[in-house]
Amino acid sequence: MKLSKRFYIISLVFMVQNIFVALAAVKSPYIAKSRSSAAAGKELYSSQESKQGVITLTARNFDSSIRDGNTWLVEFYSPWCGHCKRFAATYEAIANDLHSSDTPIKVAKIDGTIERALSSRFSIKGYPTFFLIKGWDVYEFSLPRSKENMMNFALMNIEGMEPMNFLVSPFGPFGMTRGIIMNTGTWIIDVFELLEEKGGLGKTWTAVVMGSVATVVGTVLIICIGICLAPKAKVD
Repeated sequence: MKLSKRFYIISLVFMVQNIFVALAAVKSPYIAKSRSSAAAGKELYSSQESKQGVITLTARNFDSSIRDGNTWLVEFYSPWCGHCKRFAATYEAIANDLHSSDTPIKVAKIDGTIERALSSRFSIKGYPTFFLIKGWDVYEFSLPRSKENMMNFALMNIEGMEPMNFLVSPFGPFGMTRGIIMNTGTWIIDVFELLEEKGGLGKTWTAVVMGSVATVVGTVLIICIGICLAPKAKVD
C-alpha cells in the first residue's frame, strides 16, 4: 500500500508533539511556576468576593470570570517591571473606586511572566499592557498611564475607541486556537502532578510514562489517519 505525503507530514507533527510533551514534563522550573499558578487559579472569582482591590486572574479562572456579564479592565504586568510597580498604587485606587461604585466594571491583573499562555493569547509585547473586555469586544489602552485616562478608558468615555479586529482578538479564531492549546497544556500539567504526587512517581518516570502514552496514542492516530488517506487501488 503506497502512503501519501500527507501521511508522513502528519507523522512528523505527532512526533514533534510527543517530544514537546516529554520536554514540558521534565522542565522542573516551569512545573514549579505552574503549581503556584494552579493554586491561585483554584480560587475562582465570585460575586461574593470583596468589592475592594484588584482581582487576580489566571489561565484557570480567566474565561469563567469574564463570562459573568461585567466589563473587565485587565492589566498584564510583570513583578520586575518598574513601570508596573510605580503604577500599582494608582491601579489599586482605580479598582477601589470602580468596585465601590454601581458600575458593572471589574478590575483585574494577570502576571504575564507566569500566565504565558494568556500573554500569548493577547499578544503581549511589553508590560504593563491594559485591555478592556466587554463581551466579545476587546479594547487596548494606548493613552499615557494616569488615573484619569484609565478611568475614562474603563468607562468608555474616550472618543474614537475601537475594538480590536475580531480575527486577531483573544476571542477570535486565532485567539481561541491559542486558548485550546493553553487548556491542553494545563491538562498536561495536571496529569503530570497527579502521577508525580498521587502516583508516587518521580519527575523522570512521570515523563517516561507520559511520553510513552503520547507515543502510543499518536501512533494509533497516525495509523488510522494513514488508512483513511491512503489512495484506493483502481479497479479496471
